[in-house]
Amino acid sequence: MDSLITAAGLALAAGDPLGALDRVALRDDAPALALRGIAMAQLGEFERAKALLKRAARAFGPKEAVARARCVVAEAEIALVSRDLGWPAKALDAARATLEKHGDRLNAAHAGHLKVRRLLLIGRLDEAEQVLAGLDPAPLPPASRAAHELAVAGIAMRRLKTKAARTALEWARLAARHAGIAGLLAEVDSAFLALDTPAARLIANGEERPLLLAEVEALQASPSLVVDTFRHAVRKQETAVSLATRPVLFALVRALAEAWPGDVARATLIARAFGGRHADESHRARLRVEIGRLRAELRELADIGATSRGFALAPRQPGAVVVLARPIEERHASVLALLADGEAWASSALALALGGGQRSVQRALEQLAEAGKVQSFGHGRARRWMTPPVAGFTTTLLLPAPLPNG
Repeated sequence: MDSLITAAGLALAAGDPLGALDRVALRDDAPALALRGIAMAQLGEFERAKALLKRAARAFGPKEAVARARCVVAEAEIALVSRDLGWPAKALDAARATLEKHGDRLNAAHAGHLKVRRLLLIGRLDEAEQVLAGLDPAPLPPASRAAHELAVAGIAMRRLKTKAARTALEWARLAARHAGIAGLLAEVDSAFLALDTPAARLIANGEERPLLLAEVEALQASPSLVVDTFRHAVRKQETAVSLATRPVLFALVRALAEAWPGDVARATLIARAFGGRHADESHRARLRVEIGRLRAELRELADIGATSRGFALAPRQPGAVVVLARPIEERHASVLALLADGEAWASSALALALGGGQRSVQRALEQLAEAGKVQSFGHGRARRWMTPPVAGFTTTLLLPAPLPNG
């Protein structure tokens, strides 16, 4: 490898893509094409970067398996950053195996971190933890160590383990400072901000206040009966009852919880659960049926007693009744949560991350666009959607992943 290629590689490792391009911009040999592709990716020119990396992979000879594997890893990183989640993950696994076989442990670890980040985006936390557990951060250089700790922190935040997340971010900040890469430091600072920004709202005794992630974590361990609007469940410590497929029952229990320790009028419950403006006898009969179903679902946690004007929630064990509410009451909050990272997403990638149908996601995006909450550019398969972050809130809890014990 000649001196210009070496110098360009060092510049890229230090986060200086322009310095790398100064050395290899006019060269068309395979190593130079690969470095040019990585430099263009760091500058945000993803389409150009992908084209250069594909040319580089073709230009490397059949005996240069490691170089071709590195190109695949670079393509995978571009796909991740550009939110092309449908990019073939098996290709990254094969490249990682090749790198490990030939002793390139640094790039193999980088491939592993990319896989973890993709799994984290689509909410597959168990798989992400398994991959991360197989990566030893000790021998990694500072930039890679920072990436490792960011992955650890990301999983911990989604698991509501805020102390572990903060510890990992402290290590990530230290490593990023040693690496001297401004973009990496900015990513760490952004992750810290999620810990110190309201993530939810607590509604209790007719009042509401914002909650940080650490406070949400503490609430899960408290003796309170929590009506969780993120996962549409009712939980008390280790016991949880999911009402995700019973929207009417969840609407009823939320209304009862918001009014606790008082009761809720029948007309109010009918309006909240059925959308009925005027309560007639058929509505009241249906309400009695749904209240009976809700009693059966919550029998381990609470009872629902009738009062002169309506119904009231009565926990079976001592403790307050609270509602853990979303930071923003938005029908398509999960879509907005994914778009809040500031990246441009395809509707297919959003559907994959949310575990839903692409057509449903497209309808949600169209409704959000009509409301001025998202915007798109491009056409057809190249169409991408994005939005600025939701001001004043972290959307960690809105992302696709189960809460603890649920």
